[in-house]
Amino acid sequence: MKGIEIADSLFQQRSYKEAMEIYQENYQLGIYSPAMLLKMSFISEGIGDKEHATLYLSKYYDLSPNTQTISKIKSLTGQSNLVGYEVSDSERFILFLVEYQEIMVGLLSVFLLISLILLWTNSKGASGSRVYWPSLLLILLIFVANNFLKAPKTALITQSPTMIVSKPTAGGELVDRVEPGHRVKIKSSKDIWYEVEWKNQKAYIKKDNVTRL
Repeated sequence: MKGIEIADSLFQQRSYKEAMEIYQENYQLGIYSPAMLLKMSFISEGIGDKEHATLYLSKYYDLSPNTQTISKIKSLTGQSNLVGYEVSDSERFILFLVEYQEIMVGLLSVFLLISLILLWTNSKGASGSRVYWPSLLLILLIFVANNFLKAPKTALITQSPTMIVSKPTAGGELVDRVEPGHRVKIKSSKDIWYEVEWKNQKAYIKKDNVTRL
């Protein structure tokens, strides 16, 4: 796989098509940075693909929330008000941890290895609980980081128009009728539907109408 550095060089040379191919390969693998997402959005907008330009900007917003990004998304989608871009401090902290999850788990693993070595070398003559608790704590932190540290599931509405309904059926009561650009938090999945949070209430939306972030 070609590195992002090569893609950045191609971008600087205005070889946008070649750069985008490399960016997309990395993006599909979950390898991206805020700068890379901005470049992908720039290229997409340049070729008239406003849907993907909005998608990459929305993903960028998760990593770096700011009013300029919201204004740009409004411009791309023709929306005056956007729903679903509110990010609480706790959500930002979780997103930060998820972004650096691999590094964090790696460091914890190194500390665990050091702890086990110290445990093995200093166990003689030491009292039980004081010897074992650092290693047990590190094992617990690694387990939690690997199994429970996950970013909130969100999706970008990409179809026009999109119907948000009260039940996961065609006969569900209409909650809202919206255009692309809004975001929803995904709570669960059922057949062709997502259960989502929409304006602080439970609702349902067809999977075909959104793109997962």
